Amino acid sequence: MTVGSLVADAVALLAEAGLSEPRREAEELYAALVCGQSSAAWMDRERPAAAALRERLLGAARRRAAHWPQAYATGRANFRGHWLSVDQRVLIPRAETEGLVDHVIRWAEEWARAGRAAPVVADVGTGSGNIAISLALEAPVAGVIATDIAADALSLALENAMALGVKERISFRRGDLLAALLDDRVDAVVSNPPYVASAECEVLHPTVRDYEPRVALDGGADGLGPTRALAAQAARILPPGGLVAFEVDAGRAEQSAAALTEAGFERVEIGEDLFGRQRYVLARQPGVA
Repeated sequence: MTVGSLVADAVALLAEAGLSEPRREAEELYAALVCGQSSAAWMDRERPAAAALRERLLGAARRRAAHWPQAYATGRANFRGHWLSVDQRVLIPRAETEGLVDHVIRWAEEWARAGRAAPVVADVGTGSGNIAISLALEAPVAGVIATDIAADALSLALENAMALGVKERISFRRGDLLAALLDDRVDAVVSNPPYVASAECEVLHPTVRDYEPRVALDGGADGLGPTRALAAQAARILPPGGLVAFEVDAGRAEQSAAALTEAGFERVEIGEDLFGRQRYVLARQPGVA
């Protein structure tokens, strides 16, 4: 059997289940399983397909046909070109969060141009480790401290850091928000905190509501509880010029920005994601470093 005929079998499974774009989905499942480009199925179409690959792809197709999220069906998600292992212990990394990483990288480069020592960044609620790992790979930082309240999420994040060769650049800590930092110095706090209101969690799309961890989604009664708490904690520890960068609900960006202003931050800005939605809130600690 060739890869082309194997992908065709996966297409048939997905089409029978009524998925609207079975060919695209089958090719994306294959790309994830081989950690390849989106064109991998086409490029590999004439290659022999090993029995193990057949089992993995058809298994992933059956899970997707049962309406599992694609990333959980394969156990893989691509974030900024880095393939990560994911499962129901962690939120699925999304393209919007890639823009949050861009903001932190630009700030770190600005920090370096000012002649300061390479910064340490805290990634709060690290989940799969996607933000922490991307910063360790791409940003001029001295290191990253990745925290999460869930031990099983930290275990998966550590696996991903090891697989991508950045385990030594990231310190993984268990704890609520910034409590796990103890007295360690950090120059920036970045987070994609839970920001869905509790009542809204019940009406999320089933592929989110029924599969992704509630602890990574539920932001309390108004969706702003973790954001407010994290803003207040960051204000107590960041040095002058230090950065806070949050991904937020597009409908609550103004309220999230107000929470940072109330915490004492300045230069509070709202940034848009690749879809033009107000998705990021950024602010600086007052003073000159």
